[in-house]
Amino acid sequence: MRFLLISLILFSFWFLLSGETNPILISSGIISSLFITYLSGDLLISEGKVRKNVHLYIKFLRYIPYLIYEIIIANIDVVYRVLHPKMPIDPVIVKFNSELETDFCIVTYANSITLTPGTVTIDVGKKRDFIVHSLTSKYAESLLTRDMEKKIKEIENV
Repeated sequence: MRFLLISLILFSFWFLLSGETNPILISSGIISSLFITYLSGDLLISEGKVRKNVHLYIKFLRYIPYLIYEIIIANIDVVYRVLHPKMPIDPVIVKFNSELETDFCIVTYANSITLTPGTVTIDVGKKRDFIVHSLTSKYAESLLTRDMEKKIKEIENV
């Protein structure tokens, strides 16, 4: 089951990128997907966790629109601050602990912070402590409200 699922994911990705409909190229894509799955399929979905990982990826896909919205809003605010004659910027470094438990969610949170303009994750410690550089204290305060972390925590609860 896992082998076929990973092969299907890889072939779908190949077909999406190539768009080829030639039977020889399609069969080449199928063979390549099967071969790559044979060599390294356990890197994408580990043994015995197919159902949990599928639910995790589906929940992650539901998180993406929220992240895109946050990126757009932050972009608009950063553009305003940069184009404002007085440049209302007061850089802050904030340190806080996260309640996230899985590596996937911790990495997702760190990357989400960095993708959102005006904030950059500097470091994530072993005890789930984040150090983030923020363009303004407003951005730092929004991190401490933990809205984004709560959204990612929903992914973790599979």
